[in-house]
Amino acid sequence: MAIYNPKSLKAEEFINDEEIRETLAYAEANKNNVELIDQILEKARPQKTATGHICAGLTHREASVLLACEIPEKIEKMYQIAEEIKLAFYGNRIVIFAPLYLSNYCVNGCVYCPYHMKNKHIARKKLTQEEVKAEVIALQDLGHKRLAIEAGEDPVNNPIEYILECIKTIYSVHHKNGDIRRVNVNIAATTVENYRKLKEAGIGTYILFQETYHKQSYLELHPTGPKHDYAYHTEAMDRAMEGGIDDVGLGVLFGLELYKYEFAGLLMHAEHLEAVHGVGPHTISVPRLKRADDIDPNQFDNGIDDETFAQITACIHLAVPYTGLIISTRESEQVRSKLLRLGISQVSGGSRTSVGGYAGYTPEERPHDTEQFEVSDQRSLDEVVCWLMENGHIPSFCTACYREGRTGDRFMSLCKSGQILNCCHPNALMTLSEYLEDYASAKTKEVGYEMVEKELKRIPKDKVREIATQNIEAIKASNRRDFRF
Repeated sequence: MAIYNPKSLKAEEFINDEEIRETLAYAEANKNNVELIDQILEKARPQKTATGHICAGLTHREASVLLACEIPEKIEKMYQIAEEIKLAFYGNRIVIFAPLYLSNYCVNGCVYCPYHMKNKHIARKKLTQEEVKAEVIALQDLGHKRLAIEAGEDPVNNPIEYILECIKTIYSVHHKNGDIRRVNVNIAATTVENYRKLKEAGIGTYILFQETYHKQSYLELHPTGPKHDYAYHTEAMDRAMEGGIDDVGLGVLFGLELYKYEFAGLLMHAEHLEAVHGVGPHTISVPRLKRADDIDPNQFDNGIDDETFAQITACIHLAVPYTGLIISTRESEQVRSKLLRLGISQVSGGSRTSVGGYAGYTPEERPHDTEQFEVSDQRSLDEVVCWLMENGHIPSFCTACYREGRTGDRFMSLCKSGQILNCCHPNALMTLSEYLEDYASAKTKEVGYEMVEKELKRIPKDKVREIATQNIEAIKASNRRDFRF
């Protein structure tokens, strides 16, 4: 039997089934232990320092106790602390991105994904480089600066060379005032050599969802194809970091397995990365299983309701306070609105999950023939931007940290010291101003500049505030773009 060892490089040792089961038993036994719950909540609360705030974070066992808790007033306290943490480290900024699907050719047999190889009626499509360029221009015309590229696993149709060529094409497109300044990559687990190639191509975060940490369920849900190899998939982030990618993004697909098991496994994976590489995940995504071409989520019996989903999100944020949390358009406006207060720092907007879903379509048209899943929040990017601002959030199109080398442990040290606010807050306002000038509707522009004027006053350093104000005036007066701290 494997022994739990967070420093091990073997999947079954840092994601240890026995440790997870003992954790769940401990959490169940203490879910009404008010004294213990209060101690854990106090540990999670951000503490003010001379330079900002610090957070202790929580172990997977401590966080699992909070997730098991059913006491309404304690759950509300979790939500309050989650919001305190979000404001302490990320402020009221919300980073905006969009997915770009390159190809839905796939050799895997994942039973929850319509791209699985046995699905013979879904249209298969792979973008040419000219089509990639057209998609990028369409996304730039919406105002996007940050993309997450997606592709099925197929060594013939989607080899690493194709992915690298697409990244090169994306970065090469300069349309009007539009540029894609950061490409995150969500592709199948690969080799250290290929991760080095992705790093050299200038990617941002490498994202890979575990789907489920329960090994037996994983094997059953991935019956065929290279993704069937649990260890190779689970150990991918270690190979990515060995290949020089120091920002990685974790996630599970909630609804495939019992959520408390997944939650513990997810946090153990984060602890492992911190123990081995000195830096945990840059982001954690919280997707839920959604309806797709030949996928009925009701066929899976581990779905979670909205309240449980909120508690999961808050507890993740309490456990790993410096990690950014991502929620996509899989979720409705109502769900996203609630979770934004509980630690979410990145959202997608105006998203299409089909291959070639942007170019040639109006904002109201949505091609469904190659969709990976149904989008719940179908609002345009402009509507999402305006909605965020009306609810007190600053939509940020900033990608400066990656272009200035503030990644991995460098980003985390700035975040943990509270100094990242001096970079992120002015950069968010400057990139928002770019969006308002170039792409926003009249209403969004009016709401936006009211927010910019208000938020400029909150920049703590006089010199930074002065420079940001000057740059925003320059953006409004001319075609000058891409200032950054």
